[in-house]
Amino acid sequence: MTSAHDTGKRTGLEATAFAAHDHRACVARAAERLEADCARRNLRLTPVRRRVFEILAEAHRAVGAYDVLERLRDEGLGSQPPVAYRALDFLVAAGVVHRIHRLNAFIACAHRGAHRPAFLICRLCRRVEETELPPARAALDAAAAEAGFTLERSSIEAVGLCPDCAPEPA
Repeated sequence: MTSAHDTGKRTGLEATAFAAHDHRACVARAAERLEADCARRNLRLTPVRRRVFEILAEAHRAVGAYDVLERLRDEGLGSQPPVAYRALDFLVAAGVVHRIHRLNAFIACAHRGAHRPAFLICRLCRRVEETELPPARAALDAAAAEAGFTLERSSIEAVGLCPDCAPEPA
């Protein structure tokens, strides 16, 4: 399995969700990359949108919209659900945030550019590692082509236990 760390295409979240790292630097680099990407693509990055991205990048786990809204409210950036949902919709459409359907939550994207992610979700702590599975993707592309199906978007969400939550081997 090739992780984004191996391909060198991280957005600044270069450490995995399951590994220790300089978290402040990780989030700062991700936010800087977000600003540069939005400027390059002429996307309007408002203070609320940037803060929502930072909240997700800080978490390294799936975060629900109401948890995001609670943080925004605590920081004086908005208290109505549309504030959080509009920012999340923008960030998802921009390709810098992913929705984890299984958890009805969101994570900051760990890759740059177009990609088809797979997510490793810890069922206990809800940390999420974004990765890609090229052989699985190739098989899915082939199956879709054989069926005459035009594949526009796909997401693989695998649930298990991260290294911190898994029991020690016997």
